Amino acid sequence: MHRERHSIERIGWLRAAVLGANDGIVSTASLLLGVAAANASHSALMIAGVAGWVAGAMSMATGEYVSVSSQADTEKAALAEEQAELLEDYPGEFRELTSIYVHRGLDPALARQVAERLMAHDALEAHARDELGISSTTRARPLQAALASALSFSLGALLPLLVAMWVPVAWSALAMAVSSGVGLLFGVTAG
Repeated sequence: MHRERHSIERIGWLRAAVLGANDGIVSTASLLLGVAAANASHSALMIAGVAGWVAGAMSMATGEYVSVSSQADTEKAALAEEQAELLEDYPGEFRELTSIYVHRGLDPALARQVAERLMAHDALEAHARDELGISSTTRARPLQAALASALSFSLGALLPLLVAMWVPVAWSALAMAVSSGVGLLFGVTAG
């Protein structure tokens, strides 16, 4: 069986990763800029940066997990409702699926035949995909999104942390602002 790979299959974790990386750069650089503006020592700057990195990665992962879990719960409830509708009114659900295919451009006879075949194979899957827009490709995966968000935040936070580590404190504010701007620009053009 030939299986093509499409970028839409990565949409769940890719969105979280882009958001996490950008937030890692902006949040960590902003925190470090504030600490540097207070004329803090190099060690205080590094402690603040590492604390911001850890807190930000945990926050991003938790927020993403809760958000995507809510989406997964909604999908699960919609599938349970659809399963109940299939049990209660199979003929009505058949007509509904046929109507969906007619609205997508199939003639009524072919739409009935397609609905009949797909419902005979897996009625819930057919309705999930074509009525509800839920497929295995785009299904909510909370843990995957949380891990992608935490990892990408960490990678984004690395840029201002490295600048804070290697640039003298007197130049750190300017260097972080410039490097963060370049990092965000690179992230936008690469994404």
